Amino acid sequence: MKRRSRTVHVILSLLELGCPVVTRAAMMFCVWCCLWLLSVVAAAQTVESETPLQPQESTVKIPDVLKPAIDPQKRAIRRDVPFPNPIRKAFEAGTRDFSGRPGPNYWQLQTDLTINVRLDAATQILTGSETILIHNNSPDELDRIVLRLDHNIFRAQAQRGAAVPAETTDGMVVTRISIDGTEVDLTAQGGRRRRPGDRDENTTRSASVRGLGETVATITLANPIPAHTDAKLDIDWHTKLPGGPDGRGHRMTQRWGDTLFQPTQWFPRVAKYDDLSGWDTSVYLGPAEFYNNFGRFDVHIDVPGGWIVTGTGVLQNPEEVLTETARQRLATVLDSDDEVTIVGEEEVGPGKSTANGDRLVWHFIADQVNDFAWATAENYVWKATRATIPGKGPIPIHMVFLPERAGMFERAGAISRHALEFYSKLWIPYPFPQLTMQDGPSAGMEYPMVVNSNQGAADHEVGHQWWPMMLGTNETWYGWMDEGLNMYMNSLSGADSRGSVANFDGRGQSYGRQSGNVAEPTMMWPSNYSGSMYGFQTYSKAPLMLSMLGGIVGDEEVQRAIREYAEAWAFKHPSPWDFVFFMSNSLDVDLGWFWYYWLWSTETVDGSIQNVTTTGTETIVTVKQDGQMPSPVVLKVDFASEGPALKELPNAVILDNGSAILTWPVDVWFDGSRTFEAKFDFGGRQIEKISLDPKRRFPDKVTDDNVWPRSHD
Repeated sequence: MKRRSRTVHVILSLLELGCPVVTRAAMMFCVWCCLWLLSVVAAAQTVESETPLQPQESTVKIPDVLKPAIDPQKRAIRRDVPFPNPIRKAFEAGTRDFSGRPGPNYWQLQTDLTINVRLDAATQILTGSETILIHNNSPDELDRIVLRLDHNIFRAQAQRGAAVPAETTDGMVVTRISIDGTEVDLTAQGGRRRRPGDRDENTTRSASVRGLGETVATITLANPIPAHTDAKLDIDWHTKLPGGPDGRGHRMTQRWGDTLFQPTQWFPRVAKYDDLSGWDTSVYLGPAEFYNNFGRFDVHIDVPGGWIVTGTGVLQNPEEVLTETARQRLATVLDSDDEVTIVGEEEVGPGKSTANGDRLVWHFIADQVNDFAWATAENYVWKATRATIPGKGPIPIHMVFLPERAGMFERAGAISRHALEFYSKLWIPYPFPQLTMQDGPSAGMEYPMVVNSNQGAADHEVGHQWWPMMLGTNETWYGWMDEGLNMYMNSLSGADSRGSVANFDGRGQSYGRQSGNVAEPTMMWPSNYSGSMYGFQTYSKAPLMLSMLGGIVGDEEVQRAIREYAEAWAFKHPSPWDFVFFMSNSLDVDLGWFWYYWLWSTETVDGSIQNVTTTGTETIVTVKQDGQMPSPVVLKVDFASEGPALKELPNAVILDNGSAILTWPVDVWFDGSRTFEAKFDFGGRQIEKISLDPKRRFPDKVTDDNVWPRSHD
């Protein structure tokens, strides 16, 4: 105590000399810090001088609550899925429920757009005016409208992900907004409507808007839009289409020079407002894609004469923009699977590729779509063929491309035909009146009735006509619901085109090699923010997940359930919870554990055969699962070619080659054990080999320990 008192006195004296304005409390804090430091130093010196450094047994006490998580012999298995506030809110409102189908009170906004746009090829600028009729089918009063201005990603200061625009532009320049005929003040930032109790409440405050320089803007309304009513939004705008060699990522380059333009996300749109989270305010960063309202598009496109225009919807005025020759050729497209040349390589210019005129206005209408894309070029070659849709009949497939790129479209028509017909049988019939493939700088992108691609990505992009063009999933958050399911169905289509059946063996197991990467986001992490592993999270993991599901219930059952899901949610907006609840109900299997570990975690099964013993005719196989994800126990038993006849067992299927597949349900792990004794008695025939997970459907890092006897035994 005397030594410490003397030390305290010295420190206080030094502090008072050096810091005369320091408070007594502050000085005492400094004293405490110094004493602590001295004690640490002294303790270290004592240890160094008195005892050599020895390994010490840890004295850290593990709380009982944590022991199951680290006990190598036990694990806690989660059997349900997280239930966050947005989905809880929807369940309480009756818009969604545990059936996985739209609830009795389900609703969604509809936005109908009338757009007039003019292309100035010399300046590469689109100038447009549009009217958006907002059908507020929600039970909510809307006091604001959120706009999507995707072209602002091309502005110099734009927030972006892994995307680089081909050119910096002024973005989407909005010059006028009005609501039901009342002008919106574009200069007042973030105004609000007056409320009772505000001063000067009799004074009307105009609507205002903020964020016009960003990809998401918000209009604050002077007068809210009541529930179950309509509002008319008028917007004037202009935007330059970026071009050049430096673009990186889809949609970042939208023209080649001043002779071909491929506009996408090119107009202001009303953001999605849903029963889960209200307005979708996710910024557009580039890689992740869309979540849009369904509605009707009535679009007039003004381009130079001689330029061919294709896009979403059906051309309404062919007699005004096409030559008589082109119209006659179009009339024959649905007669056979042959390709018909509508406009040939030599037919270029007004009066040859199109009707006469310095400028022509092309008019398209599309019903029940969630976007509109188009393309135009001064020297497109235009060919067409057909696809025959079950229960509907033939529809046209249009292809436009530059003459020098014709080789990339030689098989495009046949591939697209097969995709449309195959997916129509696999899921639900293609509902749209036509499909168009458009050549240009974006060679792998999808929009309703439009594929910006050549034959290389044709099958994949056509697949997107089902999701998200029919099932309007939120790609910005849950990209796996469209890209992942699409990759799965592409495997089915690819095999069918080769005359075979898709084989998903090995895919589920392969996830074991990926799991454990700390950079991997879960599939439920918002795709917009998934970083360097966006591709794996969004595209690659879902087929592995469905491989495992097929290993549990059968691949045909998985596809049947997805078909029913597509029928239930066509032209609506399913969430991941709707998908998992629907699938579990359709398959009539408790799959809460399955969905949790695949969607909300990055865990694996990591199964192995630990031991095999035989007593008399009974065999016991000790199976271990080192991972947190459980799975059924599936064993393949190979027998000697001769011996007693194999007894039938209730959990066994005897194969034609004399081997047998045994299955124990995932429930055997629900008590928390990591080992399971699989017992069976086939009557005494000699066993030559036992394989765990013979179809390799369950995620596993190390597979050498899945076979008995071991190769080194």
